[in-house]
Amino acid sequence: MKRLSVHERVLETASKLFYTQGYNQTGINQIIQEAKVAKASMYQHFRSKEDIAVAYLSARHIMWIEDLINFVSNEKSNTQKLIKSFDYLIHWLEEVDFRGCGFQNIFVDLPTDNYKIKGQVQYHKNELRKLVQSLIKTESQFSTKQGEQIGDEILILMEGSIILSQIQKSIWPIQAGKRACQKLLTNK
Repeated sequence: MKRLSVHERVLETASKLFYTQGYNQTGINQIIQEAKVAKASMYQHFRSKEDIAVAYLSARHIMWIEDLINFVSNEKSNTQKLIKSFDYLIHWLEEVDFRGCGFQNIFVDLPTDNYKIKGQVQYHKNELRKLVQSLIKTESQFSTKQGEQIGDEILILMEGSIILSQIQKSIWPIQAGKRACQKLLTNK
């Protein structure tokens, strides 16, 4: 088995710690110790804990979007893909014991002046918004403006159901979000 590089070990360790403990509760020395790297080696790859967090969020964005797209890929219509995305949320949140969204979690844990990390969170949420809207815009029953508005409504359903599921440690918020999404998309 190939041994991970310093960069990979730091990123893997920090990812786990940021997601389970939170950004502010994770110290650079803990990352270094648990990654089993020398401080000088770590600083050759990352200038700060903030840079590690940006790399973590960038990798998490790619992984999460790819997982979502793969999960819904067998659905024939974009409407069905959007509805199925709520099943992905259930699958993912149960897998992580309802720990919630790494982007939401880190955002609320940041000081107000941390623009690099906040920018990465906003990037992820904006890309998810574009993905949802693009799936709706291709459905012929909606105008472009309607597609954008309904896409925003579905995004709110997704984001709200994620945080409420985290709070409740239950899938019922996602199931309710899925029913609301079905009503929006099928007028039923």
